[in-house]
Amino acid sequence: MMRDVRSLRVRQIGRLVAVDDGLVPYQLLDVDGSEVRPVSDYFRELTASDYSPHSLRSYGLALLRWLRFLDAIDVPWDRATRTDVTDFVLWLRETTKPGRPNKRAGQTNPVTAKRYLNTKYAPATIDHNLAVLREFYDHHLSVGDGPLVNPVPVAKTADGGRVNAHHNPMTTFKPHRRAPLRQRRPRRTPRNIPDRLFDQVFAALRSNRDRAMLAFFISTGARASELVGVTNERLNTGQQLIGVIRKGTRALQWLPASTDAFVWLKLYRHELAADAPRGAGAPLWVTLRRPWKPLTYDAARMVFTRANETLGANWSLHDLRHAAAHRMVDDPKLNLTDIQWVLGHAQITTTQIYMEPRDEDVIERMRVHYDAPARPVEPPKAPAEGYRPEVLTTLLGGTGPWA
Repeated sequence: MMRDVRSLRVRQIGRLVAVDDGLVPYQLLDVDGSEVRPVSDYFRELTASDYSPHSLRSYGLALLRWLRFLDAIDVPWDRATRTDVTDFVLWLRETTKPGRPNKRAGQTNPVTAKRYLNTKYAPATIDHNLAVLREFYDHHLSVGDGPLVNPVPVAKTADGGRVNAHHNPMTTFKPHRRAPLRQRRPRRTPRNIPDRLFDQVFAALRSNRDRAMLAFFISTGARASELVGVTNERLNTGQQLIGVIRKGTRALQWLPASTDAFVWLKLYRHELAADAPRGAGAPLWVTLRRPWKPLTYDAARMVFTRANETLGANWSLHDLRHAAAHRMVDDPKLNLTDIQWVLGHAQITTTQIYMEPRDEDVIERMRVHYDAPARPVEPPKAPAEGYRPEVLTTLLGGTGPWA
């Protein structure tokens, strides 16, 4: 009997909590506040495999959605089947994400031409949930727990093997069908912030700290989480360099920044009170009022959101990275490998995305094309060989030497 996922009542039970002094940085708790042991065992292996706390948090939220769904259908985690996973995907496609409702969800912003976030789960989020579940059950199968077969299907070749299992890194990946239950994702060109609109956002900022942050964002192209986490010893003002810890490799990389960014930074630090944290290891970006606290990613996002609201825009912090990449691509003095190094892309094919035509640029060139005066078509001065004069008179009118 097919399950009606639309009528399911999925309770918001359980929670993911951070463990400050624990060996494993996150823990999943059930409805009674007890530790979910299968998830803790999985997190323990991920931590030993050097996964970052950000990755564990992302995996934990995906598993929390799955366990809440299993509670609604009254199926233990180790008795789940492929049918249950299919119903889980159907439920994710239909349900509304928890949280504050957004009246403009799905609408297009008239300033940025960007859509506001939808109230439904995005295809990428659904695929991420499936990837996490696949690894979660693979882990428990390897240690002898869980169901006998992983309930999450994967893509297979004609002979039943894994797709691209023996891929040659010197060649491109061969196209293949999507794995079962994976979603179709629309191809999107990275959004660029035009210079005139960026200037408006910059003018709407309220403090030199915020102006300095935005100047570093747009000149270095660093990820927001990388730049917000900078500490004081990772500044080289003489060489105009700032050191960030890369998201993937977690390696320290010194990035060049613009002169303007360091000027705004000097103004921001000059305004800080004498008791503000300044030593090595102290955060570069702190709150503007006591008690001094490191500026978090969410706080930096809210700074940008307030500037957006004054303009009626919906740019995101990540759009600043896209805008910086587009500026670098437009500079003929920079080659693609330079830009790849600055952006920290593992594959140059990721950097090549920024070379694709931008919507606003194509639209502007088409407007110029439409406004260009049409060239008049001049009739030939003599009839072409093989055409009778009366035919040309009928086609082109009674003018010309043949009339």
